[in-house]
Formats: sequence, C-alpha cells, structure tokens
Amino acid sequence: MFKSRSIQVKTQSKGHTDQLLVSICMNELCKKAGLEDTTNLVQRDLVFLSDRIESETGLPISLSTIKRLMNGQFSRLPQIATLDAIAAAAGYQTWQNFKTSKNQEVSRSRVTKEEKSGALRALIVAGTNIRIILAGAFILFALIYLGLRMADRKPGLEMVSKATFSAGKVTGNDIPNTVVFNYNVDSVKADSFFIQQSWDKNRRVRVFKHNHTLTDIYYEPGYHVARLIANDKIIKTVDVSIPTDRWVFYGKEGIAKGQPYYIHANDAKSRSFKLTKDDLVKSGIDVQKENIFINAFFPSHIESSSDNFVLRCRIKVDELKNDPCPYLLVEVFSQRPALYFMTIPRGCTSELVTQFGEKEINGKMNDLSALGNDPRNWQDLEFKVVNKNATISINGKRVFYINYKNSCGLITGIGFMSNGLCEVDSLHMSTIEGREIY
Repeated sequence: MFKSRSIQVKTQSKGHTDQLLVSICMNELCKKAGLEDTTNLVQRDLVFLSDRIESETGLPISLSTIKRLMNGQFSRLPQIATLDAIAAAAGYQTWQNFKTSKNQEVSRSRVTKEEKSGALRALIVAGTNIRIILAGAFILFALIYLGLRMADRKPGLEMVSKATFSAGKVTGNDIPNTVVFNYNVDSVKADSFFIQQSWDKNRRVRVFKHNHTLTDIYYEPGYHVARLIANDKIIKTVDVSIPTDRWVFYGKEGIAKGQPYYIHANDAKSRSFKLTKDDLVKSGIDVQKENIFINAFFPSHIESSSDNFVLRCRIKVDELKNDPCPYLLVEVFSQRPALYFMTIPRGCTSELVTQFGEKEINGKMNDLSALGNDPRNWQDLEFKVVNKNATISINGKRVFYINYKNSCGLITGIGFMSNGLCEVDSLHMSTIEGREIY
C-alpha cells in the first residue's frame, strides 16, 4: 500500500497531476469553442459546452459533470470515456494522447533547465565571472520573452468607431426568417471579424473587410441581440425582433443544439393551451428522443418595463417519459439579460438554475430547495418584480426573493420550457399598477 502510494507520488512529480491536466484540457476546450473568459461562464455557456462535446464525440456529458470538471471538484479521476470525450473535443485523439503531449512539454522544459544548470556549473568551474554571465543571460532571455510576446500578441483594436452595423428582415415576422446584416469594418484595424446573431456562439459567422453584407436565418422567434465582433470583442450590436403575436410551440435537442421542430397545436387559446403526444406525432417529432419543448409568445408592440410586473399562471407538466427530474422553466423575455426561474421535484433541486438580470444562481453552489416542487402537479405560480426586486410564490407561498441592479429593459415576451409538455389553465400579466400586459 505504502509502496504504491510512493510510486504514484513519484509519477505525478514527473509531470502534471491528473487534476491539473483536466483543468488544462477544459481551458483549451473552452478557448477552442470561443469561450475566452473561462472564469465567468454562465449556465448557457455550460450548456453550449455540453452540446458541443456531444456533437463532436457522440458522448453526452451532464451539466453537473461539466461544472465539476471546470471547477476541479472531483476526488477521483472521471471515467476514461469522459476524459476521452473532453480531450477529443479539445483537438486531441484520446485522453492518453493529450496527457502524453502535456507531460512531454514538462519534460522538454526540465531538460532545458538541466542543460542551463550544467552550463552554469561549467562556467563556475572555469572561473568565469558568473555575475556578468547571469546579467547577460537575463537580458537575453528578457529580450527573447518580449519578442515572443510581441509575436503572439494580436494587434490592438483601432478605429472601432468607424464600424457600422445594421439589420433588416426579409420575410416580415415569419419563422424561419432571413435577416440581412449590413456592416462595414473597412477602417477597423483587427485581425478577424465575426457576426453572431444572438447569445448562441454556434451562430457565429466570420466576415471580412470589403464585403458589406451577410444574410442569416433565424429559426426561433424572439428578441435577439446580434453582435459585430472584432478580435473576440463586441464592437457593435443591433436588436433583431421577430415577434409572433400568438403562441408558438417547438422542440429542440438542446438549448444551443440543433434546429427547432415546429409543433402545430389546434386548441391553443390566448390564456390556456395544452400540448399532447398526438400534437408531436402529427408534427413529425419522435417522442422517444430527448428534447426540450418551448412555448413562447412575443408581441409586436412592447412598452412595459421588465423591472416592474406581475405574472400569474396555473400550469403543470405532462411527462413524455419516466424522467426522474421533470422540470418547468418560466421566463419573462426582455431586451437584455434574462429573467427566469425553474421548478423541479425537491430531490432534484441541485440541477436548478435561475437568472435575474446580471445575477445567475445555480443549485450546485446555492441552496434552491425552496423552489423544489413537482411540476407534474398543478401549480399556481406568481412571478413578481418591483423596482428590480423579484419574488417567486408557489401555491400562495413566497419561496424565493432576490434583487438585481441592471435594468433588463422592456418586456418582449413570455415563455415556458420543459422536458415534458406544458399545460396552462390560466395566464395573466400586468404592471404593478394593474394595467394589463397580457
């Protein structure tokens, strides 16, 4: 037992520890996926990473596992299949291939240090003036280091104010909807440019100087913020509104994965609706596959503040499969950061996530057990915001409170999302003063 422990310690001393290797691999994966700031990832970034890994390797990795890998919160090394998947998504053949590559870098660094040390000992033996040599070596290495940094550094952004960016829809408010982006970055000094149609980094397209038009398809309705990006920095934004003026229903493989499957429901009313398996089958959707289902309403006319409103609804979720953790997400869409919360059976609240303006709270790092409630049963929900102070009540009992600082702008829509099918019995939304919004 002690011998094997000693061997393990000696082996780790020859290269990176396994925990450090996982951290390095996840950071490389994030950068390859376009997530430069790995210290401030939000829930949608983690969903994007999970979907990217599955699309490239075929192996689904849960959000909880992604979080543990990013934070180094594991006492035992993850399964080799998981390690192979993150290594492959980061651009390596296997985990062993990645591990060998990184440890070889350590070995090369160690050989270089030993060679330098040997040279210095030889100089001392020869009676060379060590102070002069060290000073010269320091200056030399400093010059080499600065040269490498200058060579690797991307050119700074200049003339950003000269950029222009606008958008126009081709097909009114229909979905899908082709949008024409007009841009001009001819005077901007940068090494790369992109247009990203929304928060989803999968929808990022590279553009070039002296080409001033890009067309892109929006498959989902809503209020989107398109971004013009230079050197991974957003330099311009433009709002793209695709309202519906009615309830629309669609399914997707994941939040940031795949195109939507539109669902045709015949009995949807303004304040109540119910989706069924028959609706899915008639719409050509495979009920055996894992999907999320979105129910959304986006009005053409928006005028009410998302910092002061009250939403009340009676709702439940009908299961499609025997899922141990059915959930319901309620969202008030707005011009800028999201306002949403989730309910889930109490034993599953570790998977919860909520967001109110700039504040995103997940159930892994916070106790959200008060939001634990089985959505398969009828729930009377109240979502109330007064001057950026949000309160959630379930069945007449206040269960959650939070305040946020940054305004989310105007209300642009209402939405429900679940891994089951939502049934809404009643729905009302008004300003705090009582003026009807919906």
